Amino acid sequence: MSQDCLLCRAERVTDWHFEDEECWVTDCMVCRTPMIVWRLHGLPEPELERRLLTHLERIAAERYPDGFWIDPERRRIPDHWHAHARPVDGFFDPASDLYGRFGRFATRADGLQPKRARPRTDSA
Repeated sequence: MSQDCLLCRAERVTDWHFEDEECWVTDCMVCRTPMIVWRLHGLPEPELERRLLTHLERIAAERYPDGFWIDPERRRIPDHWHAHARPVDGFFDPASDLYGRFGRFATRADGLQPKRARPRTDSA
């Protein structure tokens, strides 16, 4: 744990959607999108990262039924692993004060396609 790291402190300043012994999912203070944070300061191995992202994808599918994309870039805190789920055609959540200020766009340097929410199949 790094005393100077905002993510290590894990202050509950926005809504938390999920939490277990490895990670938590909360709304980012800046963009208001769901964000997953690994409890340990550092970067996980790729297999663990994929497993952690399943928690974020579940929350994102509920929040953004039209689809979402996972933004793995750590802009402000590069040495503590976290990732954001962003709306399919945007960067900020509609709840963010920044939503619409810069247009509804997303910079996708990785070329990945957004994930579409799977339709529900309710069995009666």
